[in-house]
Amino acid sequence: MTVKIVYETHSWSEDNDRGAASGWRGSRLSARGRQAAEQLGARRHDDGLSAVFASDLTRAAETATVAFAGSDTPILLDWRLRECDFGDLNGMPAADLHHGMAEHLDLPYPGGESWRQAVERAGRFLQDLPLRWSGTRILIIGHVTTRWALDHFVDGKPLEELINADFAWREGWEYRLDL
Repeated sequence: MTVKIVYETHSWSEDNDRGAASGWRGSRLSARGRQAAEQLGARRHDDGLSAVFASDLTRAAETATVAFAGSDTPILLDWRLRECDFGDLNGMPAADLHHGMAEHLDLPYPGGESWRQAVERAGRFLQDLPLRWSGTRILIIGHVTTRWALDHFVDGKPLEELINADFAWREGWEYRLDL
């Protein structure tokens, strides 16, 4: 059973404009983000996608909605694809978050979760994919947590390596989930 997965990050949000790490906080797309979402849709329009899955957080859901407006491709939102919950620190300056990320690999943020807990949550989503989507190509729109779950569970990369690596944005990552 194989699921071909394309991963894309959510588009640029108003919190990104402010330099804030949203976490579980809602943040709409900025004008720049709406344009990037339209470009994502054009890029993936004829990509043979059976479904688009997105985090239910505003910035990811809005990215999917803008990108696939007028398309017959179903858009399915799933809370397990959310970013790490920074708890009391949702909305903190992104520079501060990035500086202290390694401290929270296993230690939950106050009132939130650890990176490992977040990746495990997204991993449960990946475990469910073959039940309905085996033999198809899907798109996932998510966050850092989502990509780390793919890198960890599909490509076998340790979280200790991922938490110290540069995210290095690009136009999509390709994965093959074999179960």
